[in-house]
Amino acid sequence: KAVVSTQSGHYGRDQMKYYFYHGLSWPQLSYVALDEDNKICGYVLAKMEEEDNEIPHGHITSLAVKRSHRRLGLAKKLMDQASRAMVENFKAQYVSLHVRKSNRAALSLYTHILKFNVDDIEPKYYADGEDAYAMKKDLAPLLQQVEQDRSELRSIAKKYLKGIKCQSAESSTKTKKPVSNGDDNIEMELEKLNLADVDPNIYDEIRTVE
Repeated sequence: KAVVSTQSGHYGRDQMKYYFYHGLSWPQLSYVALDEDNKICGYVLAKMEEEDNEIPHGHITSLAVKRSHRRLGLAKKLMDQASRAMVENFKAQYVSLHVRKSNRAALSLYTHILKFNVDDIEPKYYADGEDAYAMKKDLAPLLQQVEQDRSELRSIAKKYLKGIKCQSAESSTKTKKPVSNGDDNIEMELEKLNLADVDPNIYDEIRTVE
């Protein structure tokens, strides 16, 4: 049983189809948490909203953590990972979710821990007629941080490639083979690197080693 959960109001087979649609359409936005036995103890299911002419933003369809794994920060880690993926892959400006008005535990989590704000109340949002709080969280600061991380990572990569080019040039001089060592070649090498696919957790390791 989940300790917290937010769902879109779809049930039964339609709900399963809706969830599979998420996995097929936005596989990079959903994550699971595993315990020491590699069993799932939590998950987040997320998507990007597809309305035309709207600011790009993500939506959390479902977030759940097993009762036995409460108060370990798993919900925050799952939410942070999904939010960062939204920013890195789709430049999301904010993330939204719905929560039942009666789900006080989830509302407390989203408000106090995950820093969401109530944006509106949607009457009879759920299939059983219960109202929902529509909540939002601004991702602009995270987007700015991601762009800064990419810029710094690109700078580190450029220094590394320059070092390799210099070593290659020294070796080539000894063997009398001409080697181009211009910045244009380095920029071409950087273009081959897809920094958007770099695991964000690696960045701190690179910065520490530098």
